[in-house]
Amino acid sequence: MSLFFIIFFTVYTSLNYYVFIRGWQAIGNYPLVKIIYLILFVLIAYGYVFAKFLYKVLPPLLYDIWLGVGAIWFAFLVYFILSLLLVDIIRFFDSKFLFLPEIFRSGSDNIKRYTALVLIAVVSIIVFLGNLNKRNIEIRTLELTIPKGQSKLSELNVVMASDIHLSPIDGERLLTRIIDKMNSLNPDIVLLAGDIVDDKAEILEAREIGKSFHKLKSKYGVYTINGNHEFINGVEASVLYAEHLGIKTIRDNYIFIDSSFYVVGREDRSMPQFTGKQRKSLEDIISEIPKDYPIILLDHTPFNLEEAERNNIHLQLSGHTHHGQIWPANLITKMIYEVSWGYKKKGNTHFYVSSGAGTWGPPVRTGSSSEIVNLKIKFE
Repeated sequence: MSLFFIIFFTVYTSLNYYVFIRGWQAIGNYPLVKIIYLILFVLIAYGYVFAKFLYKVLPPLLYDIWLGVGAIWFAFLVYFILSLLLVDIIRFFDSKFLFLPEIFRSGSDNIKRYTALVLIAVVSIIVFLGNLNKRNIEIRTLELTIPKGQSKLSELNVVMASDIHLSPIDGERLLTRIIDKMNSLNPDIVLLAGDIVDDKAEILEAREIGKSFHKLKSKYGVYTINGNHEFINGVEASVLYAEHLGIKTIRDNYIFIDSSFYVVGREDRSMPQFTGKQRKSLEDIISEIPKDYPIILLDHTPFNLEEAERNNIHLQLSGHTHHGQIWPANLITKMIYEVSWGYKKKGNTHFYVSSGAGTWGPPVRTGSSSEIVNLKIKFE
C-alpha cells in the first residue's frame, strides 16, 4: 500500500507541476503575483490530501471547504492537462508546417496570457457542465427472468444503487434526491453494491449526513456490502454507521428473504490490503445454500465474472467502476473490466454493473451518468 501511495503522489505531483509551470510562464514578470499563485496552487492542488490528513485538527467548516475545493481540482487538473497537451501538439506541428499566424509564434506575454484565459474559461465550462450532469440521477429499468425453483414469489421489484460516496462535498443534498427517487419506485428490497461512504463515519455522523436513509421504504429492507471505500475509511466504523441508518451489511455471508430467495454479500477484493485477511471464496460462502432457490450476489468490484457463472449465481450486482466518471477515463475502464457499465449475461447468470449514484472526488461526471437501477424480476 505504501508503494501505491508513493507512485500516486509522484505521478500526481508531476502532473500538477506540468500545469503549474505553464501558469507560472503565463504570469510574466510579476513577482508578487507569482508568490500568490504558488501558494494558492499548492493549497488547492493538495487541498483534498491536506484535508484528509488534518481532519482531526481542522475546524469542520474549513475541512468541508478545503475538501471540496481540493476534490473539484481533480476535474480541473484532468482537463487542464488535456488542453495543454493539445496546445503543445498544435505548437509542435506548427513548428514543422508553419500553419498558424506569426503572432502565435512570437512567444509574447500577452499571447500566453490570452491563451491561459481561454483555457481556463473552456475548462471551467466543461467542469460546470459535468457538475450539472452529475446532479441528474437517471433511473435505469431492467426486466429479468430468473428460475423460480422453490421460491413462493412470482416477481420481485429490486431497487439497486452503488457508489453513493457520502461526504461533506455533496452531503445530505445528494442522498435526499437518491432516496426520493428510490421511494418513487416502491421497492420490495433495496440492494446497495458498496461504497456508501467516502469519508470517515465520525465525520459523516457529526454532520448528520445519512439521516435520509431512515426515510427509505421497502418491504424486505435495505442491504449493502463493503466496497473499497468502506475499508479505506475504517470498515468496522463504516459498518456500524450503516447499521445506525437501518442498513444491514452482508459480509461474506448470505441472508434468506421471505423463504423465497437468497442475497449473498461479499467483502470487497481490496480487503487484504487494509486488514491483512482474505475474503472468503464464493464457493465457501454459498456451500450451504440450497441450489433450488434464486440467488442474488452483491460483489462491489466486477472482476472475474466467470466465478459467479461457475457457481450458478442467478444475478450479480456490482459497481466500483463509475464507468470512468470523467472522460476519457471511461475509455480506460472499458479496457480494464469485462463490463464497465450496464447489463451482460454469461451462461445462466445475469450481471449488472452500475455507474454509481454518486461520485468519487470531484462532483463531476463527463464520461458517464449517475444512476439508480430498477430491476423488475420475474421468477418462472
